[in-house]
Amino acid sequence: MLDYQLTEQRNSNKQEHQLQPPQAEPTVALLHCMDLIDDFLDHINWSLETFCNEFTANWMYGYTQALQRVGVRTVIFCISARVSEPSRFKHVPTGSTICVIPASKSYLAYRALRRRALSLYGGSKDQSFKDISDASPTRRSLLTGLKNLAQSVGSYQATPLGLLAQELKREGCSAILCQEYEYPRFDTSVLLGRLTGLPVFATFQGGDEIHSWLEYPFRRLAFWGCTGLIIGPQTEIGRVQSCYGVPDNKIARIFNPLDVADWPTFERNQARAALGIPQDAQVVVYHGRIDMHRKGLDILLDAWDQICRDRPDTDLRLLLLGSGPDADTLSQRIADMQLRGVMWRNQFVSDRTIIQQHLSAADVYTLPSRQEGFPIAPIEAMASGLPVVAADAPGVPDILENGEFSGGLVVPREDSTALALALKRVLDDEPWRQELSKRARRRIEEYFSPEAVGSQLRDFLLRQQNS
Repeated sequence: MLDYQLTEQRNSNKQEHQLQPPQAEPTVALLHCMDLIDDFLDHINWSLETFCNEFTANWMYGYTQALQRVGVRTVIFCISARVSEPSRFKHVPTGSTICVIPASKSYLAYRALRRRALSLYGGSKDQSFKDISDASPTRRSLLTGLKNLAQSVGSYQATPLGLLAQELKREGCSAILCQEYEYPRFDTSVLLGRLTGLPVFATFQGGDEIHSWLEYPFRRLAFWGCTGLIIGPQTEIGRVQSCYGVPDNKIARIFNPLDVADWPTFERNQARAALGIPQDAQVVVYHGRIDMHRKGLDILLDAWDQICRDRPDTDLRLLLLGSGPDADTLSQRIADMQLRGVMWRNQFVSDRTIIQQHLSAADVYTLPSRQEGFPIAPIEAMASGLPVVAADAPGVPDILENGEFSGGLVVPREDSTALALALKRVLDDEPWRQELSKRARRRIEEYFSPEAVGSQLRDFLLRQQNS
């Protein structure tokens, strides 16, 4: 049934594309960093159809929306094993084109060989990883290095350069913008740019380490050959310049956009009633990926335990919204610690209404992460008028650049006591909390609006065309 629906949509979009006159506005190609978009969709249990119809929780949506506001057309390019020929779909939330290109035959052969190797080695991918973790330190290092090397070899085959060049030309693209630069997709895109004469850019969304030694020489060449990089966090700018010697004129410090008009708040009493939360409860909310170490959720649970112990007679609620690879670990940890007041919707949620409802029911948003790129979740919370208490992971100090004057508090990473104290401080002072809420929303309106970010993106991505 899904294949039939996608075929119908593909045929419809092909007809529309053939009838459209050449695009007058400049067009930017947005290209994801994963080998296949399928890997991401499988992880969140989504079909390609759902991705086309509903997906908004991604940098591509924000960039598309921002560039549309300033007269720049975008085409989202995806590589997939689910199509056998270049196929076009409509991204319903933005109206932009999604061009899905079949994966190269060499890459599909690599994937098949890798699956067979894993099967022969350990019976399954999970078993092979377990065998690595159970090995001696020396053997573990060797096996991990070989696994990463094999992954890099495969990733360099994932981009079908000929087909991609053909579709870029067909769409009249003026520039290529890659998600991330610490991925082989960036390296191959820069090569493609050299062959086609298109400028190639990359945006930083969290990938800050190389995956194997094989990538290093190609990465250095890509940094030398690319046209520019879009990086929000100042710490990441410093890392890239230190590691790769990228000059200042190749880097633009531009934040991820977010439209506050898309984030209206629910009436608080109504939101709490819908979620079954008493009106007098003190409520902390987290929404995002359930990744215990990276997102610091162990730190959050320790902080929540301290808050609950300090306030045995207070109705406290910790709202968790999201799912991920460590969902079972988080569930077990909550049970083992016998934490009270935890309300968790264990589900990947893209429905903005559900996210808004949870944010509107809370008093404060928290982000305890150890590692981030440029997190969108606290920006969404601030747009909804919530103060933020966050660990100083990369990107966070840039969002809350002026601390309390930007609408939140920044605490040291890995410090559950500091996190607990900051949360209690915000919960206890309602007038100050309300002032932080106003500052948070104003910060987003002034520095993260699609119009402001779109203008910066347009000027940077199309500067050669405009000069």
